[in-house]
Amino acid sequence: MSVDPGREKCGIAVVHRSRGILYKSIVETAELLAAATALVVKYSLTTAVVGDSTSSRSAQSKLSTIEVKGQKMTVIPVNEYRSTDQARNRYWADHPPKGLFRLIPITMRVPPVPVDDYAAVVLAERYFAGQ
Repeated sequence: MSVDPGREKCGIAVVHRSRGILYKSIVETAELLAAATALVVKYSLTTAVVGDSTSSRSAQSKLSTIEVKGQKMTVIPVNEYRSTDQARNRYWADHPPKGLFRLIPITMRVPPVPVDDYAAVVLAERYFAGQ
């Protein structure tokens, strides 16, 4: 599981090294623990990677309270630098603009929805790349 923590909302994703993205969503920060616990049960997770910037300490402390088969969940901080920029690029790769919007350079486009879920995927990929 991967979490891009924020003050008001968090991106959360379940990413498998070989099977790719199994789940991604955006949840309110207040609902992070409940959402993460449900994913731990559904996907039998034992490890969570968390972005190391905004609200990271709070998210890490919440996630470390989750128990998996009698043991605390392993929580690993991951460098979050420029993950939002990469998330925006991933969003546009999945949702290419149509019509005249195609002419606007990608650096000037702003996604119409939050991309915290894509940022969580980017953090998971960084974790896998660092192993």
